[in-house]
Amino acid sequence: MREQYRSTPLDESALAGGPMEQFSRWFAEAAAAALHEPNAMVVCTATPDGRPSSRTVLLKQYDERGFVFFTNYDSRKGREIDANPYVSLLFPWHPLERQIVVTGTASRIGRDETVAYFRTRPHGSQLSAWASDQSSVIGSRTELLRRYEELAARYPEDAQVPAPAHWGGIRVVPDAVEFWQGHENRLHDRLRYVRTDGGWRVERLAP
Repeated sequence: MREQYRSTPLDESALAGGPMEQFSRWFAEAAAAALHEPNAMVVCTATPDGRPSSRTVLLKQYDERGFVFFTNYDSRKGREIDANPYVSLLFPWHPLERQIVVTGTASRIGRDETVAYFRTRPHGSQLSAWASDQSSVIGSRTELLRRYEELAARYPEDAQVPAPAHWGGIRVVPDAVEFWQGHENRLHDRLRYVRTDGGWRVERLAP
């Protein structure tokens, strides 16, 4: 299976001054193109001895400080980030023949930020944050649903669900962000911002 990419070249002169501004431009274009969940990203973590794992999560916030997603801190990714903060993010926007690859360090956001976001979640999502011991072995789906139903009885729709202490935001602070644009004959554009003491350096990578 092979597809010939044909798209507009990505030139250094067209880039924004920093990676977050450039990300914002491409993210807006992905959303305008009606991509399904353009905020879906692959988060790659690793144990201290280098054993990697990957999963898809949803980007919920981004600004000059970095990229934020939310998770159970006791999950596999949460435990791996606590032990080894070096992570990678991948935004695979195949219909646009684009990818964005982020490498950086991850850490928990402030509790106030987490609680503020938790209040915006749908009621069912708030309950599921309590019902699921993410990444742990569970006996059956019936067991999971039973936990959820018990919580739904305790916290009906009009009740305020407390934010779990074991659940919250993770911010990835980038040290490099690569913008990949596919082209025909596999001569893709790869422009990477690299953090320096004075700001950001842009470098072109061979495809």
